[in-house]
Formats: sequence, C-alpha cells, structure tokens
Amino acid sequence: NEAPVISNIEITNVTNDSYTVTCNVSDDVEVTSVKMPTWTTNNSQDDIIWHEAEIKDGVATFTVNRKDHNFEYRNSIFSKLNAIIIDTTLKLEKGEKTEIQSKIEEYSKLRKEKQPLEYPNAGSTFKRIEGKITAKMIDECGLKGYNVGDAEISTKHAGFVINKGKATASDVLKLVEHVKNKVKEKFNVDIELEILILGEEK
Repeated sequence: NEAPVISNIEITNVTNDSYTVTCNVSDDVEVTSVKMPTWTTNNSQDDIIWHEAEIKDGVATFTVNRKDHNFEYRNSIFSKLNAIIIDTTLKLEKGEKTEIQSKIEEYSKLRKEKQPLEYPNAGSTFKRIEGKITAKMIDECGLKGYNVGDAEISTKHAGFVINKGKATASDVLKLVEHVKNKVKEKFNVDIELEILILGEEK
C-alpha cells in the first residue's frame, strides 16, 4: 500500500531540538505530536524545510531540496538532522572514459602513498584548522607511532588513528584524548574530531 500523504501541516511548540507536527493524512486520520529535530536557523516556521512529507508505520519521510543542503567543510544540513538518508538523486557530468579512469588511478595511487590504507582505520580522525595543518601539529608533538593498546597514531600520516590488531573503541577514545591534550599543551589549539562517535565506549 502507498503511504498516506500528509496535508494541512501545522508546526507548533518549536524548541532548540524539536517541534510538534499536527497534520492530516490522506485517509482522514489525524496524526499529532510527531516529534522531529529543528533545522531552522532562527526557529522561524517560515524557514523549516518541508518539500514533501509522508507518514508510513509511524515514521515521517521528507525531501530536502538541493538548495537547502548547506554543504560546507565537514558539515551540512544532514549533520544537524536526527534522520537517515534513504534515497538521493545525483546529476553527473559526461566525460571521457579514459580520462576518468586515469584520474581514478592517480587519486588512488596518491591515497595509498600518503594514507595508512594497509591498516583498518576510520579515515582522517581530526578536522583541519584554518591556517594550520592538524597532522603536522600532531607530528611535532612527537605522537607518530604513539599507541594505546592496539590503537596507534599512524607513522605514515599523523592525522589517522589505525588499528594494529585488536584495538577497542575505548583504546581509540583514550588515544584521541591524549592527542588533543598534547596539541593543546604545545600549540594552545583545540582540535576537533572529524569522525563521529556512536554507541558505547567498549
């Protein structure tokens, strides 16, 4: 069965982290108090991004227009939503197959040379800081090769935390905290995680 379509949407009780949606669905059954995250800049109902919305099995789905994605360095509207992306539409540019393949191979070679892809890792661990190179600061703190358990700062790229065997989440978090403290101590700079911590610290 097709999901009932929301109509007559009314948004009330807007707070910093939620709001209440009261609406009618296509089969005339009223749905109230659907709590969803606020993604406005000034808590104005005029700025709430609703393009399409449906409710199925008690779950609301909505579409975010391209102009509302707000992409920037390591951030977008999706970083602020308590939501899961289930579908997307991409527009690609046509190119020459050989040229595209050449670029893929070039970028892949550079990654293998500069990043510790031979070990399990979560990618670049720390965000860039304007005017500074985070990995360079970590390196200058003498932290390349520093480890907590099997979690280690890569000797190839200091911006990566690698798993040398049986590193736990707790090992990684302790190592990250040590790195942040050392960089703060030496450069008086607060570095932020680029990775997102989810779940329990085990």
